[in-house]
Amino acid sequence: MTAIRSDAPLLLSRLAAIVGEAAVVTDATAMSPYLAEPRDLYHGRALCVLKPKSPQEVAGVLALCNEIGASVTPQGGNTGLVGGQTPDPSGASVVLSLERLNQIRAVDATADAMTVEAGVTLSQAQDAAQAADRYFPLSLASEGSCTIGGNLATNAGGVHVLAYGSMRDLVLGVEVALANGRLLSTLGALRKDNTGYDLTRLFVGSEGTLGVITAATLKLFPSPRSHAVAFLGLRDPAQALLLLNFVKGRAGPMLHAFELVSRQGLELVLRHIPGTRDPLARPHDWYALIELAAFADGDAERAAAEILAAAIDADLALDATLAQSLDQARALWKLRESMSEAQKREGGSIKHDIAVPVNTIPRFIDEAGRRLRAALPLARPVPFGHMGDGNIHYNVSQPVGADRAEFIARWAEVNAIVHGVVHEFGGSISAEHGIGRLKRDLLRETKDPVALDAMRAIKAALDPNGILNPGVLL
Repeated sequence: MTAIRSDAPLLLSRLAAIVGEAAVVTDATAMSPYLAEPRDLYHGRALCVLKPKSPQEVAGVLALCNEIGASVTPQGGNTGLVGGQTPDPSGASVVLSLERLNQIRAVDATADAMTVEAGVTLSQAQDAAQAADRYFPLSLASEGSCTIGGNLATNAGGVHVLAYGSMRDLVLGVEVALANGRLLSTLGALRKDNTGYDLTRLFVGSEGTLGVITAATLKLFPSPRSHAVAFLGLRDPAQALLLLNFVKGRAGPMLHAFELVSRQGLELVLRHIPGTRDPLARPHDWYALIELAAFADGDAERAAAEILAAAIDADLALDATLAQSLDQARALWKLRESMSEAQKREGGSIKHDIAVPVNTIPRFIDEAGRRLRAALPLARPVPFGHMGDGNIHYNVSQPVGADRAEFIARWAEVNAIVHGVVHEFGGSISAEHGIGRLKRDLLRETKDPVALDAMRAIKAALDPNGILNPGVLL
């Protein structure tokens, strides 16, 4: 144990009285999975890992920690990509794992709502909705392990934001344990509640700095009866933008996803991910992955076939394939969803989760690439992602044969180049991953000072002793 608190034994005893001795983890080996994040950029230490099983226990832990000034690091599925769930190196923090708050409290198909606890995984929430013939549209590559609490805390986005919005748009109410130990609840299926400040969405995207989300009421939707997934070859992102607007005009609300993929990225997937193959007869410089969904059998497939044919006739695509089965659709999505894993296997990759106005994406990609080539001539930009909502994961892979550590050491330099272009295009340095520890200092440099002051004032009001996730976001 690495705690620096002189009262650590007493604190551990008092915590055990709240959550039970078995829910207080101090063994170094057992704690280790909770002390590092997936990219291995951040490693922390902790006094202990706590695993409460109820909102009341979470509230009790916060009340005690607030009383004695012990910091708390809330953690969901530990899939975050900016270090927001990782404790600092001091060893004094309590990691508060929400994994045991895993109950589906209610599913109401008539109200199109369900209430789930924070430790429910995204895939479990999707399954619970499906069992009631309803659809919960948030979709992420990590859905088997990421949790609803973490999705809310980071305002997760994913591939269906174009049709349904981000997590902030998918929540109706939350239950939150505040720093002083009180439980705040806005749970319920109301669509309209004009009774003051929107406290629900205040906590969405707050990254555990204002309170600990213990449960949420989520929006559900009718289940689509037909899906169509297509993969199209393109000349460049400018053609992709024209295609996007064309498909939106023809498909309307049936358009559920429009993903942009570069040839560079696809080649990495084909090289490193077993079971993948190039879906088109010849290579193209760029690609679009499109998904349509409809509520009558066959509607999505018929619409997709007509739209693809019209797009090729209008010179908005060079080639296209339309999945003819669920397995083929999954294989096309695998090409997109394996992009990050393929880059990891290729070597060092410097990541950017950015957003710019959709109509500027082609110019942004061109300008960012031009500036990167001037600074690092052999580095390989791999832009991909959610073109439909302007969120591009502008990653940069190391030069072939380069030393990974030397390349990663240029992270700040590459960030400055990419984020500088983002700023010029009126974009955001974080579209869906959050700020965490990784972008905390950058936020101070790029966020409106008045907005930062307002955020600090809210933080001071709800967490005056600063115990909740210190060093994250602000």
